[in-house]
Amino acid sequence: MQYSNGFFIQFIRLAGPFWNSENKIAIRRQTLVLVVLTILQMAIAVVITEWSAALFNALEQHSMSGLLTQIMLLIVIFAASIGVTVTHLKIKRRLQVDWRNWLTERVIGQWMYKAHHYQVTHIQTANHDNPDGRIAEDIRIATEDAITLCHSLFYSLLALLSFTAILWQLSGKVIIDLGLLQIPLYGHLVWIAIIYAVIASFLGWRIGKPLINATDVRQTTEANFRFNLVTARENSLAIATIHGEEDERGRLFSLFEDIIDAFNRQTQAMSNIMMFTSGYSVLSMAFPVLVSAPRYILGSMTLGALMQSVQAFQQTISALSWPVDNMSTVAQWRASVERVLSLINALDDLEKELSLADPNRIVLEKGEDSILRFQNVCIARLDSIVCASSINGEIRAGERVLIAGNTFTGAKLFKAIVGLWPWGSGRIELPDDEPMFFMPPRPYLPADTLRTAICYPSTDKTVSEDALEQALELVGLHELIEQLDQIDFWDKALPREQQQRLGMVRLLLRRPKWILLQEAFDSLDPDGEDEMFRLICQELPDAALLTVTNQPTAAKFHHRQIIL
Repeated sequence: MQYSNGFFIQFIRLAGPFWNSENKIAIRRQTLVLVVLTILQMAIAVVITEWSAALFNALEQHSMSGLLTQIMLLIVIFAASIGVTVTHLKIKRRLQVDWRNWLTERVIGQWMYKAHHYQVTHIQTANHDNPDGRIAEDIRIATEDAITLCHSLFYSLLALLSFTAILWQLSGKVIIDLGLLQIPLYGHLVWIAIIYAVIASFLGWRIGKPLINATDVRQTTEANFRFNLVTARENSLAIATIHGEEDERGRLFSLFEDIIDAFNRQTQAMSNIMMFTSGYSVLSMAFPVLVSAPRYILGSMTLGALMQSVQAFQQTISALSWPVDNMSTVAQWRASVERVLSLINALDDLEKELSLADPNRIVLEKGEDSILRFQNVCIARLDSIVCASSINGEIRAGERVLIAGNTFTGAKLFKAIVGLWPWGSGRIELPDDEPMFFMPPRPYLPADTLRTAICYPSTDKTVSEDALEQALELVGLHELIEQLDQIDFWDKALPREQQQRLGMVRLLLRRPKWILLQEAFDSLDPDGEDEMFRLICQELPDAALLTVTNQPTAAKFHHRQIIL
């Protein structure tokens, strides 16, 4: 899916299919109910103005029976307003979370398809950084705010139609006497409301624009400060060992001073807009009364009509002010939609690039025997610069091969074997066997119980307690047996050496026939690395082993070398 048209067309193509998805009947029913409830909300608002007119007319006439009638009507209006408002809120939020759920599943499904989440970080395309924030926050804003804005716009249009008609009727005809010429003016309250709303909206936009900019600056400075605090926490050991506390303190204080400056700018902008809004609220309350008061004093309208015209005037102004009132929300919504679209575009570009019959792609295919074959394999960077070329050869089952030379190129060769790096040329024929087990420099340990983290991505129920404890004993991590049911962020709680040993535990539990080690023991001392290699040879003697490492002692555990 490519997005080359206007913004709203792009958004409709991205999120619009939600109304035609599997649950389209329920979704369309909810949407229809939401529209009906919005119309009922407007009907209640109109009824309230009629009720207000009848109430003040009864007060003006000193009618007790009229007052009691209005009290009874108020109870009905009160119950109806509560029922419609609460039902509307529930339906709207149900629709918002369903839309967000649908779009989140769609984007995550595309992002997590095969290795796209990794490969997309390497392509040169539109801005698509921080996919986690785009999925977690921007999709929420894109869907929730879209429904909120559509509802408020629809409500404002209904209000504009309804209350403009009421205001036009209450305005009557005013004669402008110019001496020799008398000009009849119809609907003067409507024209005054339009002029008033246009002037107020323009002033509100001019005064509120600096607040939007100041808020953006403050959010940026706050994010930078949080990021550097997290970075300092994650690198606390390195900072402590080189006594960098003084520099870190100064740098963090400097970042916090940026927050103070942004806060002061925001305060000044808020002060300006508060001056406007406070004065505007007072004037909006009094202005329609003052405009209609002369006709009431002259006896051409009742007190009830006066109060009804005031309410209709205020509702009309509110409807006309929708663009300015929602300017910042629309800007935030559009920015979030564009961030989601950028991520989708990047994933689409990646999928299109990988699907094309391009000679500059490494071809992966399953062979008919237990042999890993390289046929004129060329490893290239994204900018087409060749890292290694003319890689040919065979690796048989049970053979242990050391990939020597450039570890950077060796890592890319491993990624090509497991399908993560298609950039280059040639053919890799995979053994027709179970999938290869790839051990990166640091294993992924999800935040869960230690038992679940070790068994990832399998479930811990498939591994016996004895096998797990025995594997921990073999790799020298017997002290972690007592923590197997403890929940923690293990990538932060454990030193890198223990994390790499846990990678070895995972290998012993999985017992694969093909193993790819990419500097998987580089945090261990030479004796520790020798211990791990001996353990592989002892426990998995029939497994094929391909190793990328710079440790000189590793060569003795391999049958031969391939030098890149």
